Amino acid sequence: MLAWLGLNAAGAADYDALRMRLIAEVEAMYAATRAETGLAAMSPAVRAALTRVERHRFVPEGERARAYGNYPLPIGAGQTISQPYIVALSTDLIAPQPGQTVLEVGTGSGYQAAVLAEIVAQVYSIELIGDLGRAAAARLAALGYANVEVRIGDGYAGWPEKAPFDGIVVTAAAPQVPPALVEQLKPGGRMVIPVGASAATQELLVVTKRADGGVDTRSVLPVRFVPLVPGSR
Repeated sequence: MLAWLGLNAAGAADYDALRMRLIAEVEAMYAATRAETGLAAMSPAVRAALTRVERHRFVPEGERARAYGNYPLPIGAGQTISQPYIVALSTDLIAPQPGQTVLEVGTGSGYQAAVLAEIVAQVYSIELIGDLGRAAAARLAALGYANVEVRIGDGYAGWPEKAPFDGIVVTAAAPQVPPALVEQLKPGGRMVIPVGASAATQELLVVTKRADGGVDTRSVLPVRFVPLVPGSR
C-alpha cells in the first residue's frame, strides 16, 4: 500500500518533466473541446493543482511508467484512476473556491480527492470498496492531505452528516442522478456526474441546484466510467 509512495527508477526530475508534458496535453484537450464544455482553458487553480499533485504516487508501482499518460490506469479491484483531462475538467466544472467543502463519490486511488484538496478547504470522499478506501486514506494522509476525510460506504447515499456541499464530484457512472446527492448540494452548488445505463451511453453532466431546490442539468461530453454500485462490501 504505502510502497506506492516511493519512486521507481525514474527520478523526481523525470516525473516533473512528464507531469508538465501531461498538463500541456490536457490544456490542448480543453481547447479542442471548448465548444462542448464551455471551457477554453484550465483555470489557474486547477492547473496549479495538477502541477502539485504527483500522479505517480497514486498508481501501483507496475503502472508508474505510464503514470503521466493522459488516460485511465488500473488500480486494482476492477477500478481505475481517471484520465487526467477528466479529473481536471470535472474539477473545473464545479468551479471550486478556497474555503468551500466538496464531496467526492468514488475515492479510488485518491487522486481526484488530492486535486480537489489543493483548492478547497475540505474534501469528504466516499469509497464502496473497503481495501481501496483504506489504502487511499492512508496514502492521502502520508502525502499531507489533512483536509481529506475518507469514508467506506454507499456513494448513492452521499454523506448527509457533512452536508450541504458547495460541490460534488462523482467518479463512477450512475443510471440516473441520485436524489440524495441533489439533496446534499447547496443552492447554487454544482455536481459533476457521469450518467448512463451502459458504458456506451454515458454522458458527463453538470447539475446545478437552484435556490428553489430544483436543478438545471447540462450534458457536457460522452464519457466512459466504471459503474457506481450501491450497497456495501
